[in-house]
Amino acid sequence: MGLKAGLEIHQQLDTKRKLFCNCPTELRSTSESTYEMCRHLQIAESELGEIDRAALEEAQVKRRFIYKGYDTTCLVENDESPPLPLNPEALDIALEVALLLDMVPVDEVHTMRKIVIDGSNTAGFQRTAFVASDGKISTDEGIVHIDTLCLEEEAAQKISEDVGGVVYSLDRLGIPLVEIATKADITTPQQARIVAEHLGMILRSTGKVKRGIGTIRQDINISIAEGARVEIKGVQTLGMIGTIIEREVLRQVNLLKIKDELKRRGAKHVKTEIIDVSDVFASTQCSMIKKALKNNAVLAVKLTSFGGLVGREIQPGRQFWDELSDRAKRFVGRVFHTDELPGYGMTNAEITKLKKKVHAAPDDGIIFVAGERSKANLALNAIIQRANEALEGIPEETRKALEDGNSAYMRPLPGAARMYPETDVLPVPISKELVKKIQRSLPELLHERKERYIREYGLNDELAGLIACSERAPLFERIMTLGVSPTLVVRTLTATISELSKDGVPVQLLTEQHFIGVFELISANKMAKEGIPSLLRALATKPSKTASTTVSELGLETLSKEDIEKLIIEIVESKRDFIKERGTDAVKPLMGLIMEQVRGKVDGELVSTVLKEKIAKAMGEV
Repeated sequence: MGLKAGLEIHQQLDTKRKLFCNCPTELRSTSESTYEMCRHLQIAESELGEIDRAALEEAQVKRRFIYKGYDTTCLVENDESPPLPLNPEALDIALEVALLLDMVPVDEVHTMRKIVIDGSNTAGFQRTAFVASDGKISTDEGIVHIDTLCLEEEAAQKISEDVGGVVYSLDRLGIPLVEIATKADITTPQQARIVAEHLGMILRSTGKVKRGIGTIRQDINISIAEGARVEIKGVQTLGMIGTIIEREVLRQVNLLKIKDELKRRGAKHVKTEIIDVSDVFASTQCSMIKKALKNNAVLAVKLTSFGGLVGREIQPGRQFWDELSDRAKRFVGRVFHTDELPGYGMTNAEITKLKKKVHAAPDDGIIFVAGERSKANLALNAIIQRANEALEGIPEETRKALEDGNSAYMRPLPGAARMYPETDVLPVPISKELVKKIQRSLPELLHERKERYIREYGLNDELAGLIACSERAPLFERIMTLGVSPTLVVRTLTATISELSKDGVPVQLLTEQHFIGVFELISANKMAKEGIPSLLRALATKPSKTASTTVSELGLETLSKEDIEKLIIEIVESKRDFIKERGTDAVKPLMGLIMEQVRGKVDGELVSTVLKEKIAKAMGEV
């Protein structure tokens, strides 16, 4: 197929403040918004005297953008104040990532403006700073070069969207992120995933990146022989990378087949001849068209030689029709085509009349829109443009990843005109001393940490990998100085916390000191491991309490061996007939009976040992 692919990884950094202002990098609930503002972006030439093609298309949509602000956002996010100097903490992290990837930092960081046409930045552009280049990753299928590493400001978060506009939240706008871009050296879907996993491992190894859904995103640039470069944005999970590449290859292959079929039919460029066909549907029973016709019109365009091709599948569950309608839906809500008709309450007689009205031949396709005339015209002109692109092959464009691995049209690929210098932010020199300082303190990579945990603490491969990749790895190492079981600590910091969270326990309120306090009690034999979930649950509910105080309040202090033996002797004496009948099979039910009384107050292994000893003695006396 001649597949070529490149990755762009966008990772939010865990800094105290945003990239160009002093606002915190915390996300807020939209219910906490303290103000709103509305903006309309206007098209303009760049400082190079050119108009970006993606901006030109967006200008036709004429959407409004509403922004929700907070007491943690400021005039910089509103684009009502110049930016502050570049955040030095974010720059240090970006340099650390660059050095972990064997990249070469620049001598001086210059901030640029990159035009953003979807409203996700109030300024109409995103600030981005080129930090390093010339890195590489070795894979079994060859070397993948890391082309660039940039430091950027995160976009505003989209809250809702309709045909008329978009609502954004300003809390995310300005959070620092690194953008790592590879060259188009990737040749298989499997290699793409391996590279993405490696880059993710490098980023997490720093311990200075945000974690959770939405904090890391992958964009994929894909092309095949005779195809075109297509950028697919917003890939959220590593597991979908392979599927997305495979389905984009399938899409391009099928679009090339449609091109060849159009050529075989002798298709010519579609004329921009839009016809009013409102009279065809004057008595229609189609509710969607009847509603639209009250104050509007039905407009149609003939796609010569496209008959039967509009409904052809190009990806699982998506047709060539979706390629056309994606363009139109930026202007109107519903578009129809004759490959899917009759249907929706439209009759054969109406379709026959429609074909006659537009002078359609048997192998022609017809697209029609019911709606406000100016928007319907824009929608049909967008469809005409996409139909004509089909005659040429595959258009270069930016697409959004869908949950099933397919993709949908977003906008044309932007050109060079979208980038120009940022005049409000001064350049930042990168001294050799700074680079050397960061180089000396580079963090341990996650796979190296995992191997160390196996070697030093005797963890198995699964548990070592689990805690090595966890945000709580530094806490794990602090707790290990207390001389407690490594396996117990890992399971507590991972599985136990996960189970408590699923039960609705606010585990995010647990501090490092809470965990250390719990394991200090375990180390001193002042509580049993079985009591850990109950103690953590209580501490999360009342985080101002200490572990030592709470363990007493819950009555979870460890019972002495003498007290345990006394209790077990009493139960064994009372169950002699049962022991006589069941023999050693009595251990399990009696164990359950005892643990009901002492759970959380004693180690279950101790109870089991003493119980087996006392049962054996009782059996010998029978």
